[in-house]
Amino acid sequence: MHMRVVRFTDVDPEHLESQFQARSEETGPPEGVKAKAIQVVHDPDQRTAVVIQHFESEQDMQDSEAALDGMDPSDTPGTRASVDRGEIKFERSL
Repeated sequence: MHMRVVRFTDVDPEHLESQFQARSEETGPPEGVKAKAIQVVHDPDQRTAVVIQHFESEQDMQDSEAALDGMDPSDTPGTRASVDRGEIKFERSL
């Protein structure tokens, strides 16, 4: 399993909530994105968000890059500050 972790700054909580509502009826990822799961962690006090996208393989993640990087900024939580990519090496539920 691979992950793409995107950190956003200048996140408007109302804009973020409206994005969740707009996507509530979607049944899968956007076209061109092969993600298997997504998580969003929001810190309203710092106005930041971290979006964690899970991919079955490195190839699926690479195949999705163009679609993810080409997203309209109004469709993102805020200003993209960083993008990290990697393979999950350790995971444990407690």
